[in-house]
Amino acid sequence: MSRSYKKWSKKEKLAILKAAEEEGVVSACRKHEVSTATFYHWKKVYDQHGEAGFQQDKSSSEQIYKKLEEENRRLKKLLVDKDLALEVQKELLKKKFGTDDPRKI
Repeated sequence: MSRSYKKWSKKEKLAILKAAEEEGVVSACRKHEVSTATFYHWKKVYDQHGEAGFQQDKSSSEQIYKKLEEENRRLKKLLVDKDLALEVQKELLKKKFGTDDPRKI
């Protein structure tokens, strides 16, 4: 029986990791219909962060999204300010030297 995309709960992931310790990785993965690549990814996360590694929820991804939006807004503002400064410099060069091309000065 082939499993389409499934979102595993924290409890299920921990149970599969424990079963792999007792039964072996290949046997536990077959029993629970999990690829070994997925299992080893979970194991790596568990080894690095413990149970807390499986608690990525919507609120943390929303926080990341909001941070990125804020950074994007800030970078856009910097770009507009830089464009404005260049435009002012061109106008000053044009008034002083009759051209806005600094190579012709």
